[in-house]
Amino acid sequence: MENFEFNNPTKIIFGHNAEDKTGAETAKYSKKILLHYGGGSAKKSGLLDRVQSSLKKAGVEWIELGGVKPNPRLSLVYEGIELCKKNNLGMILAVGGGSVIDSAKAIAMGAVIEGDVWDFYLGKGEPESALPVGTVLTIPAAGSESSTGTVITKEEGQLKRAVNSDLIYPGFSVLNPELSFTLPAFQVACGATDIMAHLMERYFTNVTHVSFTDRLIEATMKTVITMAPRVLENSTDYDSWSELMWAGTIAHNNLLTTGRIGDWASHDIEHEISGIYDVAHGAGLAVVFPAWMKYTFKHDLNRFVQWAVRVWNVDLDINNPEAVALEGIKRMENFFHSIGLGTKLSDLKITDDRIQEMAEKCTAGDTRTVGNFVKLNRKAVNDILTLTK
Repeated sequence: MENFEFNNPTKIIFGHNAEDKTGAETAKYSKKILLHYGGGSAKKSGLLDRVQSSLKKAGVEWIELGGVKPNPRLSLVYEGIELCKKNNLGMILAVGGGSVIDSAKAIAMGAVIEGDVWDFYLGKGEPESALPVGTVLTIPAAGSESSTGTVITKEEGQLKRAVNSDLIYPGFSVLNPELSFTLPAFQVACGATDIMAHLMERYFTNVTHVSFTDRLIEATMKTVITMAPRVLENSTDYDSWSELMWAGTIAHNNLLTTGRIGDWASHDIEHEISGIYDVAHGAGLAVVFPAWMKYTFKHDLNRFVQWAVRVWNVDLDINNPEAVALEGIKRMENFFHSIGLGTKLSDLKITDDRIQEMAEKCTAGDTRTVGNFVKLNRKAVNDILTLTK
């Protein structure tokens, strides 16, 4: 096990009507905020009205900025930064899913600097401060409600890049499973896959003696595998949504990273797909992960066998471990299919061939590798993407 320090400062407010506490929590940070949200669903559902009522009751003023799209755009981040600076806003409250929260985090970093926030996403320096962020979560998926991460897409160049910083942990996050009841089935499936991906990125590690967190990750994966079909069958199943929503938060709040070094190659590769084609992140991960596994499973066959047996209930065959590992991958693919996602680029309606371009961008022209479990150069990324065809 690796040395580690763990500190997650995000306060979680979970349960029925939890959004009613938004105003009181926000007021602890600022009385003048940017209220950030996505499309029309927050308004249509009445959630935005309830949040605004709570803010008003707490004496909090706000300026609205809606319009966040999946794979959130840098251009809207710039608008938010300008609003914060012009109006001396002291906090960003994100009402929505991971895209809204990621956009809010980017605004929080950019509102306190004179330079370009995109430089952080290019690795040109690190943030030294940020405005506080609060969230009202509407979909279990990205885990951004309690993480250090933000991912933004720059339209020019079709680049999707990430920043990780302890400074952008949300101060608080409101989690009411009822807010997910109206989600379309496709978004539910993409969210569940995103959670699974966060868990698998951590699970496939070269670090030994991590049995405790192995078991925690396995249990969380099995929870997602069980609960995702239940909420797809019954969209108002509060108890199953509760399990799935909390699993999504735990999957990415860094508790399950403790003592481990995760991989993250599949995320890096998928960012190139969604950066170019604007596909849902979870749908892209359902394509990339099986291909990554087929390319890398022999690197640590025992770990893949363990995963197949413990998570997917594959019978252990000590005489044919490769078959066990491959059966685990097959069962994962079958799970993705069962919840309505494909596992090939063609399932994403991608018919042109920009694989070489994606491999080039992912590895910065073959000047860097991606991943830790197996370090992948441009050719390896190209080979993995070829397996997705």
